[in-house]
Order: sequence, then C-alpha cells, then structure tokens
Amino acid sequence: MGALRLPSLALLLSPCKSLRLVSRPLLLRLRPSTLKPAASVSGGAGSRGLSSHSLAKEESSLPPPSADRKPSLSYEGSVTPRSVDFNAWYLDVIASAELADYGPVRGTMVIRPYGYAIWEAIQEYLNVKFKETGHSNMYFPQFIPYSFIEKEASHVEGFSPELALVTIGGGKELEEKLVVRPTSETIVNHMFTQWIHSYRDLPLMINQWANVTRWEMRTKPFVRTLEFLWQEGHTAHATLEEAEKEALQMIDVYKKFAYEQAAIPVIVGRKSRAETFAGAIRTYTIEAMMGDRKALQAGTSHNLGQNFSRAFGTQFTDENGQRQHVWQTSWAVSTRFVGGIIMTHGDDAGLMLPPRIAPIQVIVVPIWKTADEKNGVMNAVSSLKDVLHKADIRVKIDDTEQRTPGWKFNFWEMKGVPLRIEVGPRDVANESVVVSRRDIRGKPGKDFGISMEPSVLVTHIKSRLEEIQTSLLQRATSFRDSNVVDVNSYNELKEAIAQGKWARGPWSASDAEEVKVKEETGATIRCFPFEQPQGQKKCFMTGNPADEVAIFAKSY
Repeated sequence: MGALRLPSLALLLSPCKSLRLVSRPLLLRLRPSTLKPAASVSGGAGSRGLSSHSLAKEESSLPPPSADRKPSLSYEGSVTPRSVDFNAWYLDVIASAELADYGPVRGTMVIRPYGYAIWEAIQEYLNVKFKETGHSNMYFPQFIPYSFIEKEASHVEGFSPELALVTIGGGKELEEKLVVRPTSETIVNHMFTQWIHSYRDLPLMINQWANVTRWEMRTKPFVRTLEFLWQEGHTAHATLEEAEKEALQMIDVYKKFAYEQAAIPVIVGRKSRAETFAGAIRTYTIEAMMGDRKALQAGTSHNLGQNFSRAFGTQFTDENGQRQHVWQTSWAVSTRFVGGIIMTHGDDAGLMLPPRIAPIQVIVVPIWKTADEKNGVMNAVSSLKDVLHKADIRVKIDDTEQRTPGWKFNFWEMKGVPLRIEVGPRDVANESVVVSRRDIRGKPGKDFGISMEPSVLVTHIKSRLEEIQTSLLQRATSFRDSNVVDVNSYNELKEAIAQGKWARGPWSASDAEEVKVKEETGATIRCFPFEQPQGQKKCFMTGNPADEVAIFAKSY
C-alpha cells in the first residue's frame, strides 16, 4: 500500500472531552508528519440506518453520522446487487447485517455486537494456536515516545505519514510528543532490552490483542479504518534460523485459519522488497481474492532480522559469553479479516458465514397463528434448542411477534446464518422440522421432514454444517482459480489486469520496473507464492532468467 498523507488540519479535542491519565486531561493534537511519505504496510460501517447511496465511491471516506439518515431495513431487493456496484453492495450488507456503524470521528467505526462476535470467533481460534506454539498474551501501552519510532530509520520513514501524535497533556505542551500506537515493534524492543540478558531468556515469545491507529485518508469499513483491532505477535531468538522458522510457522497458522475456519483459499508467499514491512528483512503474507477479484492482504508475518535489536541495543550473552543482538519476528491479523469474509462469501441476499466462525449456526423460526398453536410450537422449539445446545451447536430462537416468518427468513439470511429450522403446527404434529441452507437458497436448499428425534436431528444438522463449510471453500477456490491468468509478456499482464484478473508470471526485474507496473496498471506484486512451478523461467518484463513467478493484482 502506498503511503498516505496526514490531513493538513490538526484535529483538536476540547479539554472537557479529552482522555484522562492519572486524573489529568490529555489533549490529542493530531499533526501531519514533516517526514517524506514512503511505502508502508497496513495491518489490515453501518447500522440499519446507514445511507448506502452516499457511500458508493470505491474505498469511500466515512463521514460522521448525519441527522437526515433515516432508518431502513435492507434485504434482498434493496441491497445493491454485487454485479452492479460491489462497493455499494458491501456497505449495504454491513448496514443491514448490523455488523458496524460509524464512529463520531471521521474514518472510525463502531463494531456492533454481531460484527464483534465474528471477531471473537477469530480470536478464540488464534488464541488457542498461539498458546499451542508457545506464545503468551500480554499488553503494551498505547502511547509510544516519538523518539522510539525514530530509532529505526526505515520504520519511521514507512509509518510517519500515518502517525497520530499527542502533543499536549495536562494542559501543557509535552516535552516529547507521543505516538498513538500504529504498531508495537519499538516499544516491544524497549521492554525486551530490559527483560533479555542471557541466552537462557530466549526465545521470548509474546502476543497482544490491541487497537492501533493509522491515519488513513481513504477508508472502508473493516478493510481500512483510522483505528482497528488486531493481534500482534513479537518474538526474540538467538539465531536467524530460529527467527525464520518462527515467521514461517506463524504465516502457516494464518493460512490454516483462512482455509479451515474462514473458508478463504489464500495464496501464501513472500512480499517483494517494495512491499516488505518497514523495518523487516522479509515479509510473508496470505493474499485472498475478494468477490470483485481484488486482492486483500489478510495477514502478514515478518522476519525483522536484527534491525530493531541493533537500533535499541537488545542484546544477550550467548553460551560462549559473547554479547549478541537478538533476532526478531512480528506477525499480525486484524479486523480486516471480517471484511474479507464478507467480500469472499456474501451474495445479493447478504452475508454468508462459514459455520465454524458463525456466531449463530442455526436459527430456529417458530410459526403459528393461534394461541394454542403457539404453545405447542414453542414447547417443541424450546426442546430443539436444548438438544442442539447440548451438542455444542450455536443456536438461537427468533420468537419475536412483531415480524412475519417471511421477514425473519430474509433477516437471518442477511446475517448469514448457515442453517434455518422452521417449525409450524403441522411439523409439531409430525414430529419433524424443515431445515434450510443459507448457501443454497429456495427449495433446492431445503430438507423436509427431518425427525425431531435428538440423535437424528443432531446428526443431520452437524452434517449439513460441514457440507456448507466445505462448499464455501470449494466455491471460493474455484472462483479464485478461474481468475488467475498465467502471463509471459508485459502486454499479457496488462490485458489480464484490465480484465480485473490476477496475473501470474516469471519475475526477476528491478524495483523500478515494479513501480512502472504499478503506475501503468494499478497492480502490485502481491507475493512470490511458496508453491512455484518447476523448470526454467524467463522474466516476462526483461527476458532475463527468473527463479520465481510473482502474482500481480489490484488490491484493497
């Protein structure tokens, strides 16, 4: 991602509404950096009241809420079709599925409970994997001395255009301005220097779940916002080989999550020099193809080498009594992944969630007309809920009386719930239910007459959930593979990119040639995939021998 400039006007919060530290007011004055913009890498809203017609621009800026926005419920028919305007469709889905809303500060978002529940599912899976691989959770302060950022030259150059700075605290000008955390490599190194003394202290492997601030000028809910949530892992090792093994291990954790939980068939690879994280010697990435065929950088893992340890003097005494600088890594995924799930699987009816990360896997909709029918139906659905809950299936009953069953069907389809169980008086009499799949709409996706007998029902529901999980991954993989084109010349690359596809071809050209491709086509090297074709290759740009193929695409 290219570097972005800070706004020319400072944002000044009034003291009466300012943050307070130790009961003293803290005033945030956000100033543009005086350093030159440079390439940097991001970690990578609405309620039902969002007005999506005003948000049709690609990567639109998020304005503050306005009084003239009228609440509306958007379901199929009012949601912009993906094929007409993908960006408007995306914003409509976020609004109608109640995933997020605008924050009062331009470029921020409030993640609503349903959207946050998806993020919690990501957290729950990754937390287990991080601990299985030997990492411990902890927390670092949000405010970082600006001098820390300046210590590593490429780091400050890469991040300076996105920094938010605190210059006033307690009503006085601060002696040293503070940075609102854009990432934590610097403050982590400051603390590592105090904790690491001997080879016995290594490896040191930690992770934190936190918020970060990057002053983005062009924002898109979940994909790129001024503030977002993420996890960031940081490790220190005795050797380069250990650090490299760690960086590769963690990108593999992300890959498995993408495939096995989010049903997103990411391509794993190494970033080009131009796209490498500011301060790293190598960056590994998982790249996902969205429904509009743009690439989304869904997670990254960086081998930092000794760049930060040399800048901060983070050293240890090795087994021979010699002082050495530690070798480090950092790695992260963010709430950007929620946006990736929306854009990979959603359709014109709304969100479509893979069962393994869906906050609600089964929605039960009771149907009745009379009071007597209601009693019988509600007794049945209550028993069904207990049976499914005991089987560790996430289930909810929608027994609200203000809406019709048809309205509820559309509403829960919009929210992407994988399965729906419909129970009416006739079903109760027959001791059976109707089960509907979200990924196959209409009669083809319905199973009629499924027995209410607990073992039969649970087996059927679990089987269908696994089928949906598999189906979503297969569908996304087929879409991706059909939109990746192998190219052998620059003209072929330009043609592929013009058609909105990804281009894959041999590459050994210079950084300047890479910049030329970006300027002329809008595409960047997403990665050099780990999976490489065999045989001799010739760079499509220069005709020189090439060791690897690269993937080019337009991206978010």
